[in-house]
Amino acid sequence: MILQATFLFISGAEIAFVLFIVVMVFGADKVPEIARNLGKGMRTLKDATNDIKHEITKTADKNGIDTSIVSDVQKQLDSVKDDIGDFTGSVKRKL
Repeated sequence: MILQATFLFISGAEIAFVLFIVVMVFGADKVPEIARNLGKGMRTLKDATNDIKHEITKTADKNGIDTSIVSDVQKQLDSVKDDIGDFTGSVKRKL
């Protein structure tokens, strides 16, 4: 059985095809500029998301709201993720 690398359920051939179409539509000289602007936009979105999370946490702490449930839920999710990873690892080895 041959396994191909996939990124977000897109194979390498599909990524190459999309990149080819992007180069054909925008031209090779515009692709770096588009990628740079896309990166800046993603960074701005991430910074805004982190600022919102920080403000919510700060407001909750100021008003005496217990935020420890978030860390408890995260610990439980990590535990379940590890258990699933252990199970799927053993299944992959058997195949």
